[in-house]
Amino acid sequence: MIMMVMVVVEMVMVIVVIVVVVVMVLIMVLVMVMMAVMMVVNVMVMVVLIAMTVVVMVVMVVLIVVTVVVTLLVPVVGMIVVLVMVLIVVVVMLGIMVVMVVV
Repeated sequence: MIMMVMVVVEMVMVIVVIVVVVVMVLIMVLVMVMMAVMMVVNVMVMVVLIAMTVVVMVVMVVLIVVTVVVTLLVPVVGMIVVLVMVLIVVVVMLGIMVVMVVV
């Protein structure tokens, strides 16, 4: 019974991670498009946004790898990590959007 629950949790975890990754890619594309628009406005801003985007992408990859590894080891901890990951990503994305609006 416990094993069944574990398997279900694992499946949900994988799905959550995949969804998060897809959403991230979509947001990245959105950011890229915005940056293309910003390029016309200001090259400096574009450089900053590219730097932020790269940092976010690296962090995302690291978090995803860590999440997958942790998930295989401890499902519960894995879920917590995913939640934290999503929170971090949302905060970073909001930060980028705020910067874009302000600039």
